[in-house]
This record gives sequence, structure tokens and C-alpha cells, in this order.
Amino acid sequence: MHRSRKISSLFGIIAQAISLYAIWQPSALAAKPVYPAMAPVGEYLMSEQSEIPLARSAAPSSISGEATVMVLGKTGYTTAENGTNGFLCLVERSWGTPTTDSRFWNPRIRGPICFNPQAARSFAPIYLMKTRLVLSGKTKAEIAAMLASAFNAKKLPALEPSAMCFMLSRQQYLDDRDKNWHPHLMFFSSGSVAKDWGANLPVSPVIAENDPEERATIFMVLADRWSNGMPAMQTTR
Repeated sequence: MHRSRKISSLFGIIAQAISLYAIWQPSALAAKPVYPAMAPVGEYLMSEQSEIPLARSAAPSSISGEATVMVLGKTGYTTAENGTNGFLCLVERSWGTPTTDSRFWNPRIRGPICFNPQAARSFAPIYLMKTRLVLSGKTKAEIAAMLASAFNAKKLPALEPSAMCFMLSRQQYLDDRDKNWHPHLMFFSSGSVAKDWGANLPVSPVIAENDPEERATIFMVLADRWSNGMPAMQTTR
């Protein structure tokens, strides 16, 4: 199976992602949603004491230790700790994937992600908006439509050059099949530009997924170590 069919945007990031924040899955799961409706809100939440260190585990402590951290509440994300280096760490939930993804409502997903300053200003707002819409009870169709409207009205910022993020947490849970998948970096670029990066080609280390809802291409490059410095075993799927 071609790699691009195995990867979805993170929630998305995360992706993305969770982009993501961007995870492989069998096409059979994509054809038949496993999570057809949103679970009770409480299933997506976790204690602040647990969420803060999980968010920081997205990147090496030399980066995440000085980052701003946001945590999820019943109406959206709020800042739990202010940082000094411009990076933003949080734990993405399942709606970091596109609304068409079979995992959009999966309450198990936890995707620690740490955005660099450019992504914190210009890409994270997309996910934060989706979160507010999800928690206000909007349907997937309404979420997609409201995102498009916000882009068209320029209520969401233009994607800045050099926007990227870290997803290096050994504790990430990105889907029910691959769970913590691989440590990886993600880079964001406006439009559908996978060919410009030589992505998804034989032996190319660059994986890409175009996400029309977020109006960006999300590029993923696997890393050889988790954020704690432990080596990661890479496998070919």
C-alpha cells in the first residue's frame, strides 16, 4: 500500500499531529468509521497535573521546558503555564485529524505536540478553533463549513514560513493500531505542494499529506530518538 494512503493529517497534528498532527491506518478502517459519534466530553479530558508533563514530552526539555503549555477544558484550551521561547506545547485530541477521518471522535487519542513560534501563531489557531467548535456541539459538517468560512473571511492567520512542530513523545497515542507510531517532526506549507518536497516517492524520507480543510500540506520526517533521548526502533509498514 502506498505510504500516502496510510497517513492522515494530524491532529494533527495533530495532527497533523497531530497533524497530524498524521498516522498510518488500513484503508478498511477509513472506509468504515469505528467512532461514528462523539463520546462524552469527560472521556477526552485528563487532569492538568498529567496533561502538562505529557504536553512537554512532545519535544526535548531544552525546548519544551521554556514553552507555553495549554491544557484542554470543557470549552477549549487554556494556558496552564506561560513560556519564554515562543514555543507552544499541548496534547492534541482526535479532532486534530480531518473531519473525514475515521478517528475523528476517538477519545483515546493523545498527541503531544510542540509548535515552534511560527506554527504557534499561524497553525495552532486552526486546531484551537476546531476544538472550540467540537466542544460547542457542532457536527463534522458544520465544523468543516465553519473552518472554510473562517479561512475565506481571513479570520484565521496566513501560514507563516518555517512553521513546524515536534511530535517526539514516547507516550503519544495516535491511533488504536499503531499507538505511539514513530517520533517525528512535522512541517507546514500552504496549499498542495508535496511534489516540491519530493515527498511520498520511493526511498524518500519525506512523508506528506495534503489537508484541504486546513489548506496546507503537512510534511513528516521520522526521527531516530524520542524526546527523552531514547533510541526509537524504525519499522517499514
